[in-house]
Amino acid sequence: MTALPSAPETRSAMLRALVSRSALASGAARAVAAAGPGVADLRRDAWGHGLAETARIAAGAGARAMRVDGADQVALLAAEGIAATYEEQPDLDPRLLYGLPDAEGTLPGEPAMRVVGRVLSTKPIAAGSGVSYGYIHRAPADSRLALVTGGYAQGIVRALGSRASVEIDGLVHPIVGRIAMDVCVADIGEAEVEPGAEATYFGGTGPLAAGLAEWARVTGMTVGELVAVVGQRTERAWVA
Repeated sequence: MTALPSAPETRSAMLRALVSRSALASGAARAVAAAGPGVADLRRDAWGHGLAETARIAAGAGARAMRVDGADQVALLAAEGIAATYEEQPDLDPRLLYGLPDAEGTLPGEPAMRVVGRVLSTKPIAAGSGVSYGYIHRAPADSRLALVTGGYAQGIVRALGSRASVEIDGLVHPIVGRIAMDVCVADIGEAEVEPGAEATYFGGTGPLAAGLAEWARVTGMTVGELVAVVGQRTERAWVA
């Protein structure tokens, strides 16, 4: 029986949502070009991307107003001279704005958000040994496992266990076994993976840029729901 235990240093801050200002600015420009200077949907903390900075970027791209969740957010943005409403319906395409994939995994541009964890440790696993809680996955052959930060407490939905992947050093590795509260396990095979290596769940420009489309297919949730949950439950950081 082989299962990687969660490490004591594991915490939600070790899964990060990196939001690219340049990708969001490009997405906002696409959305405004497609529909004119309309209303951008910034509910649910700008779909997990961060309300205030997203509003600044969308306004800079020509959005007329921001749809938010309530009067307090209208006042917050008004203090910066940004028009907002909690009644008017948004008409700018959020898929264009945030760079989200459609059901087929086609992206309109670079995703604004990339969600990344870290490899905590690696270890070998023998053929037939079980992984994670309940051992719903058993290794079909001798291999190696990586313990990666990110679990259901941060929005890595439990249904993704043994059905989704992470990208480490440019290679895609399947998540195996159940998703735990703060970590999951990836089968890395013979790949040379070092502790501390970055693991991408979705977004960016790599092989899992459109990974949210597969998440939506597996979970039955929408891409918007998934990105909003992860964005609000992780440590968020703005990048160029």
